[in-house]
Amino acid sequence: MEPADRSVEPADRSVEPADRSAQPGGRVGEGVPFRVVGGVVGPLRVVALGDSVTVGLGDPMPGGGWRGWARLLADSIGTPGEVELDNLACSGALVRDVLTTQLPRAPALRPTLATVLVGCNDTLRGRFDLAAVAAGLEEIVTRLRDAGVLVLTATLPDPGMMLRIPETVRRPLARRVHAINSVLECVANGRNTVHVDLAGHPALYDRRMWGVDRLHPSERGHRLLARQFAGAFGENGVRLRALPDPEPANPEPTLWESARWMATEGTGWVVRRSRDLLPQLTGLVLGEYWHRLRRRGPALDARLEAELDAVLRRVCAGPVPCALRPPQEVSGDVRPDCGRSPRGCRSTTGLRNT
Repeated sequence: MEPADRSVEPADRSVEPADRSAQPGGRVGEGVPFRVVGGVVGPLRVVALGDSVTVGLGDPMPGGGWRGWARLLADSIGTPGEVELDNLACSGALVRDVLTTQLPRAPALRPTLATVLVGCNDTLRGRFDLAAVAAGLEEIVTRLRDAGVLVLTATLPDPGMMLRIPETVRRPLARRVHAINSVLECVANGRNTVHVDLAGHPALYDRRMWGVDRLHPSERGHRLLARQFAGAFGENGVRLRALPDPEPANPEPTLWESARWMATEGTGWVVRRSRDLLPQLTGLVLGEYWHRLRRRGPALDARLEAELDAVLRRVCAGPVPCALRPPQEVSGDVRPDCGRSPRGCRSTTGLRNT
C-alpha cells in the first residue's frame, strides 16, 4: 500500500477558524477540539455509521451495554465534554440500511467527522447485489463529503479467515469481500476519505481480537480498530489526546458468559442465516467443488471480474487499477493479482505495530 497523503485537510465547510491557530481538527485553549459555526465555538462532533461492530458488540461494559471502537476513538480525540459522539449504527445493518435509515439522520447532527464501516453483513446474505452495494457506498460517502464532513472508510476483513472455515467455503465469501473492498478503495480515492486497510492488517486475524462468535471483535479487537482509526485521523490533521490503550481494561468474558451469549444472541444469528445465507451458500460451495474438480476454478473468478470491472468503471470513472481487480487463484488461495493500491488512493494501514 502506498503511504497516506498527509497534506489533505478535512473539508469541513462549516468550520470558519477565528484565527491562524484554528484549523479543522485543531484545538483551542486547553487542547479542546473545536469547530466554529456562525462565530460560536462548539465541541467537535463525530457520527458513526455502520453495523453491530460499530454498535460495539463484543466490548461489554461491567454496568451493562456496549462500548466499542467508536467510543474509544472519540475519547482518543477529546473528553466527552469536548467531543460528542453520535453512534447511529444498528446491529445487522446492510449498506442500504445505512443509506436509507442512518445517513438521513446525520445532517441535523452537523458532524465534523464521520466513520463508515459497513458491508460485512452484505457478504453474509444469500442475495449479493454488488452494483447496489457499490451505489449505496458511493452515495453515503459522497453526501457526507459534500456536506463538508471528513469521512473515514475502511476495508473489510475476510470473514472466512475469522471463522476459520474450509477453503472451499471461504472462497465464495472472499470473492464478495474483495469486491466490496475494491469498491471502497475506489470510493475512498475518488472522494478523498481517510481510508484504512483493515483487510491487510495481520494482527486483525489474531484469534484474541475476536469474540466467541468470531464475527464481532473482542475488547482487544475494538481497541485495535480504535487505534487504527485514530492513527489515520491523526495523519490527516485531527489532533489526538492519546491513542487508545491496546490492552483490555475489563476482565475477559468467562466460558459461562461466552456460552450463554452464544445460546441467546448467537443462536438467533445462526437461525436467521440458515434461512437466508445457507441455501445460496450451499449452492456456491457446490459450484466451487464442481468447477475445481473440472479445473475450471478461474471461470468463477472471471465471472466476478466482469461484474466488478463494470461496477468499478462507473465508481472510479476510469480504467480499473490493477490492485482493484478480482482475486486470482494462487496455490489454492485467494489473493489479489497485484499487491499495490492504485496510485493516488488515499489509503493508510494505520498503526502496523499494535
